[in-house]
Amino acid sequence: MRRLIPLFLALLLPLLAHAGESPVLSRIEASGELRVGLTGDYKPFSWEGPEGTFRGLDADMASALAEELGVRLVIVKTSWPTLMEDLAADKYDIGMGGITVTDERKEHALFSTPLLTDGKAPIARCEDASRFETLDGIDREGVTVIVNPGGTNEKFARANIRKATLVLHKDNASVFEEIAAGRADVMITDAIETRIVARDFPTLCATNPDAPFTQSQKAYLLPQDEAWKARIDAWLADMEASGKKEVLFSRWVE
Repeated sequence: MRRLIPLFLALLLPLLAHAGESPVLSRIEASGELRVGLTGDYKPFSWEGPEGTFRGLDADMASALAEELGVRLVIVKTSWPTLMEDLAADKYDIGMGGITVTDERKEHALFSTPLLTDGKAPIARCEDASRFETLDGIDREGVTVIVNPGGTNEKFARANIRKATLVLHKDNASVFEEIAAGRADVMITDAIETRIVARDFPTLCATNPDAPFTQSQKAYLLPQDEAWKARIDAWLADMEASGKKEVLFSRWVE
């Protein structure tokens, strides 16, 4: 691990020398603040608490990045339906909070080096979980599938649910209460989230989280600024080499 740190420094120094080539880094330096976009509705990455406070893995990673840059952290509340629109409108410098890398998003933005690999898996009431282990079991008449709007969950559901009833819920923060209350049967979301939700809701069970229907990567969403991406990637490499990333991940990811 110690051998990686000099290598990281060797990579970082040229980036610092060219920081002036980055509009994002120039703005951060001039304002003294880092703006991080979070949806605040996706455990374990971020969720919004009382009075606009944010907790979770990426709330901690955002704090670590601001400290690394020596600036003040400003959390910008975004949403899955407006994620790309808010980035294009320059409302935040980096999007965090469990964002999936997709070809559509890559047409308009850059992504950091991946943080982890995950995939779509079901969560349902425990007594019904065995019925929903496969897409064929889920996509049946009489089954109500619920999904939050605007992200990859909705995209996956619309591509794969044809016979079951698909219900679009207002947000991801309260969607699982609908399943627990019996107003919906199942949701298909990222496997990492199904594990967290099953812990928070004793009546709900994650179904096959170790064998998800898909595989995709999660990374940080960035404007089209190559120098800013290089700076973020260098920071992530340092977090990895120093063990700081592992410490934060072990706190939030089971």
